[in-house]
Parts: sequence; structure tokens; C-alpha cells
Amino acid sequence: MNRYNPINEFEFFFESIGIHHTHVSSLLPNDKFFFCDDESLLDSACVLCEFGFPWDKLGVIYTESGFMFRKSGTEIKGRLCLLKRYGFCNVQIVAICLTFPFVFGVEEGEFVDDEVDRLLSDLRLVFLDYDLGGCVEGNVDVWYDVCRKIKVFNDLSDGKGKIGELIGRNKHLILEYGEEELIEKVEFFCKFSVEKEEIARLILQGLELLSLNLEVTINVLKLLKHIGMDSKGLGDVKKNYAHALGTIKMANLPNVMRAMGLREWFFDKIKDGNHKLLIDFITSYPNEEHDKGYQSGFKAIHDARLPSHNMSKLNFMHTIGFGENAMTMDILNHMHGTSEELQKRFDCLLHLGIEFSKLCKIITKLPKILSQNPETLEKKINFLCQDMGHSLELLDTFPAFICFDLENRIKPRFRFHMWALEKGLYSKNYSIASMVATSDKGFVGRVFKIHPAAPKHWFEQFYPNKFRAS
Repeated sequence: MNRYNPINEFEFFFESIGIHHTHVSSLLPNDKFFFCDDESLLDSACVLCEFGFPWDKLGVIYTESGFMFRKSGTEIKGRLCLLKRYGFCNVQIVAICLTFPFVFGVEEGEFVDDEVDRLLSDLRLVFLDYDLGGCVEGNVDVWYDVCRKIKVFNDLSDGKGKIGELIGRNKHLILEYGEEELIEKVEFFCKFSVEKEEIARLILQGLELLSLNLEVTINVLKLLKHIGMDSKGLGDVKKNYAHALGTIKMANLPNVMRAMGLREWFFDKIKDGNHKLLIDFITSYPNEEHDKGYQSGFKAIHDARLPSHNMSKLNFMHTIGFGENAMTMDILNHMHGTSEELQKRFDCLLHLGIEFSKLCKIITKLPKILSQNPETLEKKINFLCQDMGHSLELLDTFPAFICFDLENRIKPRFRFHMWALEKGLYSKNYSIASMVATSDKGFVGRVFKIHPAAPKHWFEQFYPNKFRAS
């Protein structure tokens, strides 16, 4: 007997409305195969299509606001009519719904809430009051493209809406540039870690920034001077952040500024109409030459039999703010591990509370700090802060702490130190650096000075078992 395997009409439906076939299986109802089992699904799709929604884009609505496909045709028309009260035409409403599916509201409760109202009011301001509608002639696809570009800036506002006036006054930007260009520059300036509304304002008021070539090579020190850093500030930068200087790709500017603790300072310098300082700088100093030491090291990597490993590590260093200079190349030679491993270790130390700029400075002094796995790093930092009672500021003066063995050096010496203090044997409280960095011979000599019998107690009670004579 042949087994009956009915064709699942829902599967064809979901693929036809633009849902990728890999996601269809998760949407299929368990006990239904035919539209007659769910009349609202096809009916609601037809109502939306009759209004002007492209059939192959209904999947966008279903994915984000699937409850609409459980509504009757009358209810759907009612919701669409509410949107039309804002003054939009059908084509605009379709584009708005595809870009911001949440405007359909929620399944139960109030349809147009404050969040939706703010967005629709903003869009009305742009489309009607600033007459963007008069500048756009086209079908749903054209308006969908316009709405997606508006969404790039709307997502930067705190909540939906409240940015319409700024977009309206600068509507030429929406008309002249593509979505990818907008996203690229938004993502770039977001790396300066400032208020997102400030980024929206910067780009909308600084049209020239959208033409900024992120691949151009610039000189960090010259840029700082050009945008207003005084001679004292430049001197401090040269003294404390030599690893971030030299030339860099424009795309890496936010990382370099972060490595110097200057992200907010830099953004403040180019906002409020001062973005032209950055544009003028690129015009005045196009494609600076690389540092000779960097060029030599780069050539050595490129000419190596297997250059990809070190090239990946070099790219990692640039992403954490190291410039294209000889120091970067020298530090690179002392870093062990893949770029992925180095990134995980770096992120671990950031997560533990070390400031980004301070961590970069520590790496310049002790590159091997990133040769340890995240678990080891975490144990050492936790012991320093929780057991030894010190803050991370200790690492400013004694970064080598992280490089010493926790079980065989740090813990036994610290515990002996605490025992000696408790017994009143130490006349002074030694620093962590003195306690940990002193050689074994020097440490035992110090122990002997506090009491002739103290070394015996050290070796029997605190000295790691693996080093004791059997």
C-alpha cells in the first residue's frame, strides 16, 4: 500500500513570500497542510497584496509581525487606514511597513502607541513638511530604499523617531547616497564611542564625510596638530603613546584614538560643523609615506615563506591601535599565538577591567603578557584584586606581575609575606613588585635577615612542592 504524503501548501507559500528556504521548516504548522485549514493566512496575504505590498516581500512582514496574518481582512484594512491618516500614500505606507514592521503594533492592545506615533510623525515631517515625497518618483522599491536609508539614522536616535527635522533639513543626503555608504560611515564614527545621536547629527550636517576615503594613509601626529592639539599635548602624546604614532589607515583612526585615550576629545573637535578640519587635512596631506622601520618589517613579513600568520598578527595590532611604525614591528616579534588567540587574551584583560589605553601601554612594555591563555590571566587578576587586595592600578607601575607564575611564585610568596607580617617578623610592608620580582636567591636572603629559622619555615611550609628536594 502506498503511503499518502500530501504536498504542504504552507511550505510553497512561505518560500513564495520571500522567506529563505532554510527558515521555512521552523514556521510550518504541525498539523496543517492545506490553506483550507487556515483561511486567514492566505486571505491576509491577499489583502496586503491588494493594498500594494509586493508578494515576494510579505515574508518581511510575516517574520517581524506574523500576527497580522492571523487577522481578518477587515482588521488589516483598518490598521492600514490608521496609517493613511498621517497623510501617507499607499506606496509610502508599504515602504514604511517593510522597513519598520513594528508600526503594525502588537497583536493585542493599543495599535498606535507612543513609539509608533513618534516614528510616523517624524516620517510625515520628512515626507510631507520637508517635501521628500516631491523629490522621489518611483515604485515601492524606490521608496523602500529611501526608508531603509532613513532607518540608518533613526536607529541612532534614542527610541523611534525624534530625528525627522534633522533628516528633513538634509534630505539631499538621503537622495544622493546609497544605504551601504551611509552604514559604512555610521559604523566608522560609532567606533568613537560617543552618543549615537551625535553621530547622526555629525553625518547629516557633514555631507562631505560620506566621501571620506577610509583607505587613505594619514600621519597621526600631523592630524592631531591640524585639528587643534597644542604643543604640550603633542609632547605628551609623543612621550606616552609612541606605539600609536606614525602612519595609519583612516579606517583605523578610532582604534588609534582609543589607544591614546583621545576618542571623545577627537570627536568633540570635529563636531558642530568642524568636520571640515578632517576633510581639509586629507586634502592637504594625501597618502603619507610609511615609517622606514615599518616598511622594512612589512617587507620581511611579505617575503617570508608563510606570511599569513604574521600578517594576521600585524592586523590585530593595528585593530587595537598600534600605528605603522618600527615599534609595532619590534613588539610583533615578541608576540606568540595566532591573531585569534591574541584577540581573545586582549579582550579577556579588557573584560577584567584594564583600560584600553593602559593595556596597550602594558603591551609595549611586556608583549608576552598576551602569550597566556584567558583562564590564566583571569586567575592572576582575580588573585591580585580579591586575595591581595590591590587595584588594577598596580599594573601601571608593575605590569610584569601578570607574567609571573601564580601557583609557584605569586601565591607562596604572598602567603609567606602575610604570615611574617602576622608574626611581627617584618619591620616594613614590602611592595608587590619587591615581593614577587625578587630572585629566589634574593628572596631567601631577605627571609634569612628577618630570622635565621625563617628560611626553613619558608621551604617547609610555603615553597612549592615541585621544587622541593625529594
